[in-house]
Amino acid sequence: MKKTLVKYPFLTREVEIYEQDNGHKIVLAHKEGDMVNVSSWVKTGSINENDKNNGISHFLEHLMFKGTHKHKAGEFDKILEAKGAIVNAATWKDYTFYYVTLPKGEGDENFNTAIELHADMMTDPVIPDYEMGAPFDINDKNVTDKRERHVVIEEIRMRKDQPWTKVYNATNHAMYTSHPYKRDVIGTPEIISKVPQQEIMDYYRTFYSPKNVTTIVVGDFDSEKVLKKVTKEFNWGERPEPPIRNIQPDEPVKEQVYIENEANINSSFMMFGFLGAQAKDLRNVIALEMLAIILGEGTSSRLYQNLIENQEEQIFNVIDAENYDFRDGCNFFVQANFNPEYKEKAIELVKCEIEKVKENITERELNKAKKKVKSRFACEVETVSDIGETIGYYMTVCDDLSLAEEYIPLCEQMTAQDLQEAAKKYLDLNHAVISVLRPQGQE
Repeated sequence: MKKTLVKYPFLTREVEIYEQDNGHKIVLAHKEGDMVNVSSWVKTGSINENDKNNGISHFLEHLMFKGTHKHKAGEFDKILEAKGAIVNAATWKDYTFYYVTLPKGEGDENFNTAIELHADMMTDPVIPDYEMGAPFDINDKNVTDKRERHVVIEEIRMRKDQPWTKVYNATNHAMYTSHPYKRDVIGTPEIISKVPQQEIMDYYRTFYSPKNVTTIVVGDFDSEKVLKKVTKEFNWGERPEPPIRNIQPDEPVKEQVYIENEANINSSFMMFGFLGAQAKDLRNVIALEMLAIILGEGTSSRLYQNLIENQEEQIFNVIDAENYDFRDGCNFFVQANFNPEYKEKAIELVKCEIEKVKENITERELNKAKKKVKSRFACEVETVSDIGETIGYYMTVCDDLSLAEEYIPLCEQMTAQDLQEAAKKYLDLNHAVISVLRPQGQE
């Protein structure tokens, strides 16, 4: 078993990374206190989907809780929640992860139980048909089954009714030519209603390979004992090698794309989307995070001050900026809710603010952005859950936990010129996707 030590900011001990012969990585991080977090991160999400199985990663996430050969559906949650545990999971474009956070218990009793149950769920899900629900015709209005297939379909329908989701999906889809990131992670009712149990199990065995999984344990514990326990409980058996990943990052759109849709809403929604740096390009990722703060985070940001606070006309109701980090390139968004009567003016005002940030960033703005990103990073080591999630991100999306050690020094080195250069490189309006969602019948 290969061992690596990584210095992790704000932790009192080095983080231990163990890689087994089968490729399964085990990460142990020390955090004083009575709480522990156990999580497993799988290198699969919508990145490994296509038009025929879009949403299968998220559907599998739900089905992973439906029992094993040792524990029937619901038993996992019942046992752990009785011990005060928080149990959950999430699926995103680059990963799916599962976690348990709970008090260690006397003699580490709860802790050991959590490792046992978590490992059992990750390595031996049974996904029975009677829990999943039978395939059905999505147009059949007489189907009233309430099993997991229908739970996920209802989640999709509720989400797709949201205006922000509509404008995001339109923007996201247009930003990519062929990359799987263009698809909505949650999938479609048509696919989820039909996907058979065997296809779900085949997907699980293909991508939930030990080489694709990193298990992270955070808390105050004896590392030798915990390593032995995790190694013992994660019995992967015979698994095929995961497919070799051969997906190339997309280039930004060659010319500005404008999309306009309508919905049953009273105000308009708008989103500007740009493709940014890859997650492992930490310097440029930090620059984009700082630009998002300067442009659109909080009431002191440029977008709020210039387009809401100091505008004579009430054009914008809400406006902000965000940067999402992905393995194959960040997404930088400016998003707004505005008065539909001012559509053209609203678009031009946002364009103007994006152009201005390329020409001038004050020392005050730079220092505010530095303080915020450093504070945010420091907050991510306050709890065992946050530490587990941050380590999971660096291990799974960036393939390099040592980047966490570089984060604060790189923040300190950033200059206003660095941010302006990043804005010129990534926030080019000639390569932007602009999506507007307006009220029905209103041109």
